[in-house]
Amino acid sequence: MIQEPEVPEPEAIRREAGVTESSRANRGWWDRNADEYQNEHGTFLGDDRFVWGPEGLDEVEAELLGPPEELKGRDVLELGAGAAQCSRWLAAQGARPVALDISHRQLQHALRIGGTFPLVCADAGALPFADASFDLACSAYGALPFVADPRLVLREVRRVLRPGGRLVFSVTHPIRWAFPDEPGPEGLSVSGSYFDRTPYVEQDETGHAVYVEHHRTLGDRVRDVVASGFRLVDLVEPEWPAWNTAEWGGWSPLRGSLIPGTAIFVCVRD
Repeated sequence: MIQEPEVPEPEAIRREAGVTESSRANRGWWDRNADEYQNEHGTFLGDDRFVWGPEGLDEVEAELLGPPEELKGRDVLELGAGAAQCSRWLAAQGARPVALDISHRQLQHALRIGGTFPLVCADAGALPFADASFDLACSAYGALPFVADPRLVLREVRRVLRPGGRLVFSVTHPIRWAFPDEPGPEGLSVSGSYFDRTPYVEQDETGHAVYVEHHRTLGDRVRDVVASGFRLVDLVEPEWPAWNTAEWGGWSPLRGSLIPGTAIFVCVRD
């Protein structure tokens, strides 16, 4: 019997990673890991729910995109859609969503689940849409945490939004970067500087990045939004609800009851 050679675990370090390297690494990572991700988190996400983050805040209760009756007939762009669960919910409200993701494999899961809305495989920093094509844009942990230049993405979103259009996006709360990514008590002690913007990179034995995540402080995120031509109208920090007993990587009821885990930015294109 021939044994397959073991693939070395990627090395996790903090180092610089630019736009092209980050995009290439994360496209490959999500293509390789989409099956495992959907298997592990598909039940929590559902097939047609709009969940803003691991806390379980649902758009049904949050209404950050507006009341459900106002979604009908709206053109909506979902960035980093994954298996397009949020777009499927939007379609059920009568909206006209377009689900965009950098990962072809993630969009294959969207096809598997089904839906009548368009699926687009593209980089959020180079949106393949005409100016003023959408009324709303949204992203639940998609695109923004993984890009080296968030303003490039935000300006592209502004370009494709109509005047008065709303962008709502969620990311890991910046304060989490100062703590270890652990769900237990060890994840409650500060282990690094909140002000260290050096990206988190997993790289292979040749030094090529295979996963990249970028840190921005809360102030950085606000400045990115404003500098890209948006007005910030709300910043939501969901509390961990009593019903949610799940652990998700470094997410847990213990940590969620003490420090914020998600930041949701509600922005308007004037």
